[in-house]
Amino acid sequence: MSRSESDQPTPVSSEPAAARRPRTARHKSPAPSQPAARQHPALDRLAALYPALFGEVPRPLKRGVFEDLLERHGEELTVDGIKAALVLHTRSTRYLNAVAGGQPRHDLESNVVEPVAPEQRHHAVVEVFRRRQTRSPQDMRPQLRQRIVQAFEASGLGQEAYATLVQGRDESINAITREALAAAVQQQARESALLRAFEQGGQDLEAFASGYGLAVADARRMLDRARSRR
Repeated sequence: MSRSESDQPTPVSSEPAAARRPRTARHKSPAPSQPAARQHPALDRLAALYPALFGEVPRPLKRGVFEDLLERHGEELTVDGIKAALVLHTRSTRYLNAVAGGQPRHDLESNVVEPVAPEQRHHAVVEVFRRRQTRSPQDMRPQLRQRIVQAFEASGLGQEAYATLVQGRDESINAITREALAAAVQQQARESALLRAFEQGGQDLEAFASGYGLAVADARRMLDRARSRR
């Protein structure tokens, strides 16, 4: 869902050089860019009916949305058409980005109905990373670790429970996941220790941050994160 012309040698003229007339190169104006086709008319129709769900900035869909769409639009759209549209849509990078970002699932009225499961968010994060890495010479693994940390912290699970839940067949991804989780747990421990020290020390935030070599904004962020996990 979600995806030349070869160089030709310049012909050598048989005319004498003096007889050759310079030719004015003709530059063609580039054709205006066209929006990428959705590749299925049923998906175009769903985007028109539900722009908040199937438009340019999609939202994760509730489980069972196929049955809902079939009930509402079964006379207009075929079963195969709805299935094909959903496959194309949910495999698109735009949709995976919405899932990877932690947005909740929505029904056809755009009401929030449930969160995306932690393993589904994780696998969306990984798939988006793979697609970006194939297009970029830059090493995207640091960004992947950061996104995994965000997904892990949002899940509310412990380190081992999360690692077991999201483990896949790609051992390189499993290794990056373990590294990210270990770094996250270490950071959480540091933030919790800072909060205890702050509460016991009796200093104001500015003095406390200075004593630990932290910017005030960073100290506040770390203390707030520690409080939120209690």
